[in-house]
Amino acid sequence: MKWEKFKPPEPDDPMCCCECDVDPHGCCCDCDDLDEACSRWLKGEPQKPDCVLPVFGAVMDRLRVRLLPGDRRVELSMVPALVLLPLLLRLAALHFLLGLVILTALPGLVLLYYYATHRKKGRTLFFLSLALFSLAYMYFLFVTEILPRGDVSHLQLVTVTTGVVLTLISLVRTKRGPGFVQPSLAAIHSTNQSQLPDKHSASQNEVDQSMMPASPAKPVEQQTQSLTGKGGTCPLCKVVRPPRAGHCRICGGCVQRLDHHCIWINSCVGKANHRNFLLTLLLFLLTSLYGISLVLRSVCPRQNLLTALLYCPGVYNQYSSALCFTCAWYSSIVTGGLLHLLMLQMINISYNLTEREAQLALRKKNGQSRLRGLVIDTGVYSRGFWQNWAEFLTMGEPTDRHPSALTDLV
Repeated sequence: MKWEKFKPPEPDDPMCCCECDVDPHGCCCDCDDLDEACSRWLKGEPQKPDCVLPVFGAVMDRLRVRLLPGDRRVELSMVPALVLLPLLLRLAALHFLLGLVILTALPGLVLLYYYATHRKKGRTLFFLSLALFSLAYMYFLFVTEILPRGDVSHLQLVTVTTGVVLTLISLVRTKRGPGFVQPSLAAIHSTNQSQLPDKHSASQNEVDQSMMPASPAKPVEQQTQSLTGKGGTCPLCKVVRPPRAGHCRICGGCVQRLDHHCIWINSCVGKANHRNFLLTLLLFLLTSLYGISLVLRSVCPRQNLLTALLYCPGVYNQYSSALCFTCAWYSSIVTGGLLHLLMLQMINISYNLTEREAQLALRKKNGQSRLRGLVIDTGVYSRGFWQNWAEFLTMGEPTDRHPSALTDLV
């Protein structure tokens, strides 16, 4: 890359639109990538492969629409979930082969989009909007297609509705924040004092240091390590983080007892929201499994629930039944993926291990593989099955947790 891209801007240089959030008409940009892409487009030349993603990301980030309060950004990552999901599901209900191809290719497309966005280490609303819209669309089809058949009682409808509402409430509680590490008052005070030197104090310190013998720096480092355990100081945040805390490059901060950054909630999972995250998974899975069973009993009444997904004769004779059967298959695929995630979470909790610690143990090769590779046991924090779960369930809320704004909930 060119060195000019990394040099600090001069005072008289025009500010790039990706660095300014004040200009409401900031769609035009003098970035090198956009300039090169526009010139190639005007000349009719093919675009470079490594230039397409930055240009597309800049357009998505800076696209605005004028609303009542003012100019606001439009998240284009929400459009595929809101438009393509119902379109693909209704297209898959037309024929058995179409349904097989679409339901097989849909997880591959989601994984492809995940790997494309994971390289940029940026936040995206695609997966959160896909999860929320899938839940809302499945409930909408349940009310409009299954309920008029008369096979669902009012108690079953109340049960499904309660499960959906509790899942959303638990998701909102999870989105309140993972528990970021905040700088201590002593660290802030010491930083301010270091930025404002005093001549008298500096001369007095020189006199004191000349009278006192020189002390080595090792005891100070050892004292810091004894206070912070294995946490240390984050090289990016410059904050003293407690043990088991980690820095998330996507959220841009250190999280207490960081487990992982979950793309499905567009947030980190840490000490403050790990229990709520586990509860959200559990509620979603129970509601999904119960809803799938009700749909299959209505669409395939003569088949067993365990075999109805694999063999349901005559289901494609009516479009309404085919659509419900296709949505049941789609819900089963999503439920299977989240069930795998829930199983991994419960295994890690049983060993008092976070996903971040498991990945670090794999990288450093200092952990033992158990349960055929499902969990990596480091043996550092594990105190037995029951004590590990008791520690997780009674884990206190961070004392420096600040409430998130309404914009942070998405």
